[in-house]
Amino acid sequence: MDEFRYYPALRTEYPNLWLRGCTAKEPSPTGSRPSKITQSGMAEESRKPPLRRQSDQYQSRSKANSSLMARKSSINMLAKMPPRRILDTTTIDAAWKGQEKVASSNLDATIDIVSESKSKPDLSEIINLNDFERVAERFLATKPWAVIHTGSNDNITRDANNTFLNRIWLRPEIMRKVGQINTRQRLFGCDLSIPIYISPTGGSKLGGAEEILEATERQAFFQLYVNKDRSKSEAAIRDAISTGKIKALFVTVDVPVISKREEDERASSSLGSGQMRDKKGAGFARLASSFIDPNVCWDDIKWLRSILGDIPIVVKGIQRASDAQMALAVGCDGIVISNHGGRAADGAAPAILTLLEVNRICPEVFKAMKVLIDGGFRRGSDVVKAMCLGASAVGFGRPFLYSLGYGQEGVEHAINIIKDEIETAMRLCGITDLMRDAHPGYVNTRDLDHLVPGPNDDLPSRRLLPKSRL
Repeated sequence: MDEFRYYPALRTEYPNLWLRGCTAKEPSPTGSRPSKITQSGMAEESRKPPLRRQSDQYQSRSKANSSLMARKSSINMLAKMPPRRILDTTTIDAAWKGQEKVASSNLDATIDIVSESKSKPDLSEIINLNDFERVAERFLATKPWAVIHTGSNDNITRDANNTFLNRIWLRPEIMRKVGQINTRQRLFGCDLSIPIYISPTGGSKLGGAEEILEATERQAFFQLYVNKDRSKSEAAIRDAISTGKIKALFVTVDVPVISKREEDERASSSLGSGQMRDKKGAGFARLASSFIDPNVCWDDIKWLRSILGDIPIVVKGIQRASDAQMALAVGCDGIVISNHGGRAADGAAPAILTLLEVNRICPEVFKAMKVLIDGGFRRGSDVVKAMCLGASAVGFGRPFLYSLGYGQEGVEHAINIIKDEIETAMRLCGITDLMRDAHPGYVNTRDLDHLVPGPNDDLPSRRLLPKSRL
């Protein structure tokens, strides 16, 4: 706008205040009309180069200070006044009439956009597994979010599972023929297109185990918490075997008791004092898992073998190399290096650190049984790192629970994301066949090696003990 107008509401108290963007159609109360508006919004005096004496300079400074004080005062007043009192709508040119309606319609459109932005993003906008988690955080109710997301106590192990994976560096080889690559793996008689599996997760089933197995067209693994009443566990195993679809039994042993999961307990307490809660807080996990037998021991593997016959037994919850050796000694067919996603003992070693420990102390385990791992894996490159360190397959838990917000399509999309990332990481590292070619030379673990216990180093403090001089 080329012309200027001042606001009649301010004439009496601030006759020299002019605002950019309007035209003065009527004279100011002082009888003068400014020729131009400066950036500060104050009237600019006619520009005649004066010949100033020293006294004139003092007067000029005084006027400048007065002008500055007036400007500050006017700005403060404007900030406190409602817009309708400041704006004189009678002085708006005809060319600008009706623009307020356009502005109003634009505001409505903005509101619609905001409302739409609160709806769940389209599945095509989900480009990695972390996106699923962010969407779940926004749209899941407080209780299910707490059950899925929380770890134990301060979530130290839960968070370290992923951060320690990021401390392992890839060492790519160049100029390898990676036009055709192979990611297939055979695990306990199951053919996998990529070496991953969906970890068993609590609270996600919609029906009984039998109903799930009947609806499952393909092969499945059966996960078991041993019941205090062993007859119930045996009956559940036999019912699962009768479907003919069970390829392995995963017996979870890292939680003889359910840990303290504070986020879950807070969500439970928010349901109201009328809810049944035990003295420890009674989060969902504690209430739902009170049947677990805390006295499960290595001798129970023989009992399970008597029921399962030739079906592989996999011990889930290995957190030190000596237990991996024990699993091999009692006849297990596989182990899962896992700390329950940080939901067991908070402060336990990250899963990838335990994998490095097994590599250092008992590498023979990798040739004698399947070594699986879960905990903190979010990228296809994480899978490649684990495979280079000897893992047979990698489990993903929380990401698939988050993807369930989009139903079956969400789960399939998550699998496709992981598959694409695995293939990309393989090509960038020069790996043609993941099961055949992956080896420790493709990774740099120096940032973690000093944290890995050695064969004669059950306790790090042993290094500090003085040696005998006898």
